[in-house]
Amino acid sequence: MTSKNLPLKAGLLIVALAYFLFTLHGLFTLQWIGEWSRGQIFRFATFTEDISATAGTVFRFAAATIALASIIYYFTRGLPSKSRLFKLLRVIVVFEGIYWLGLSTSAMVDFNRLVGLTFGGGVTLTFLGTFTLYVISEIVESIVLPIVLFVLAYKLSVNKPLRGAVKWALIAAVVYVVTFWLVNSSLWLLTVSEGSVGWSYLTAYPQNFAIFAITAFGMLSLAIYTACTAKKSDSAKILSLKNVGVVVFGLGMFFLWNYASWVFFGYGKWSDWYALFLGHNFDLWMLTLPLVGLPMLFMDDLKLD
Repeated sequence: MTSKNLPLKAGLLIVALAYFLFTLHGLFTLQWIGEWSRGQIFRFATFTEDISATAGTVFRFAAATIALASIIYYFTRGLPSKSRLFKLLRVIVVFEGIYWLGLSTSAMVDFNRLVGLTFGGGVTLTFLGTFTLYVISEIVESIVLPIVLFVLAYKLSVNKPLRGAVKWALIAAVVYVVTFWLVNSSLWLLTVSEGSVGWSYLTAYPQNFAIFAITAFGMLSLAIYTACTAKKSDSAKILSLKNVGVVVFGLGMFFLWNYASWVFFGYGKWSDWYALFLGHNFDLWMLTLPLVGLPMLFMDDLKLD
């Protein structure tokens, strides 16, 4: 083990451990199944969505287990052979794609509701626009993202050029950031569209306004930066690990800041935003990503030829 790679190795180990533990907790904490219909009329669609998501979580748990074991092997014995490394990465990416695909049931249910709201009337244009954004975010995360991940898995082969795998890895990174931008922005819009909260919820608590601005504009800026990095790397045939580090660090800081802001400045009124982000967020493990992004800022470029 060289001291030069120690910060990156330690960061990867902590991220893999967080990925594993958060998924383990989500998989074996099953009281959230049917939670949104408790005390109401039984809704078969709600249980279908939750069961489908649980099935996807099983695959993410398998991916997290393989990832953690692989990082422990890397930390103690170094990288495995290129062939074995690509096989492990391919399985992890496929299982992660299946996890996101498990959310497609929710996308279909909400799309049908959107069609009913659009043609059924009885709702305001503001709510309809907010709900439309919410459905779009679900379609991106449960259909577009899995497709990109499956293509990436196909490109991860020792018999295929590394440039193709890197290209699709960067495309996946773009879609990930766009997904989190859309999902979290729609959650904010759903929160402030409630009559009990309203837009004054942002101005009443500076913490909330800062988080909303980071979500709506900061994540959009990060998505654009990620897309530019992907385009530049593909044309120059050189992968800037510094630029990738910025993306990884920025994405991780988004989750870390949102979590830490409630812990240290949590005097604002509780709302659906905090309930969903802190209590129903299977991606909160990403708050450890800065531990990987920071060492990458000091790494040399990677030639793709």
